[in-house]
Amino acid sequence: MNGVGGRIVETEAYHHEDPASHSYAGPTARNRVMFGPPEHLYVYRSYGIHWCMNFVSGEAGEGSAVLIRALEPTAGLSIMTERRGLTEPRGLCSGPGKLCQALGVTREHDGARLDHAPFELRPGRAAGVIVGPRIGITKAAEKPWRFGEAGSRFVSRPFPHQA
Repeated sequence: MNGVGGRIVETEAYHHEDPASHSYAGPTARNRVMFGPPEHLYVYRSYGIHWCMNFVSGEAGEGSAVLIRALEPTAGLSIMTERRGLTEPRGLCSGPGKLCQALGVTREHDGARLDHAPFELRPGRAAGVIVGPRIGITKAAEKPWRFGEAGSRFVSRPFPHQA
């Protein structure tokens, strides 16, 4: 995205049988991308304020996606800093709305392919993965479908203590 990016360090999963998912009630004009083929971006407005992005992950017709909650910024920090009005790298992409603002993701990107410009995905490795309940939802909030890189200071919020 214009020379900006980073390592994904936190995600949340959503499935069409999950009452917290936008796809739960079936396809609509807003969520149609979730029901398309995988490897596309589903972008929506949260609370009418922030853009949020999901990677469509299920087969066509399934309605599954992964919300990208946080990145460790590694490229284009000056651009992200300007967009966010912050200088501390930790705060640039530590939440789904923040990272979309920092990356310049808007509704224009809804339906974009993740394997074509302006996106570039590369395989990576996490030091370890921690699991916890999802954030900011009221339905099925207890599902352990939030995933983060263990020890990352760039996650949006700390994970509950892992036993």
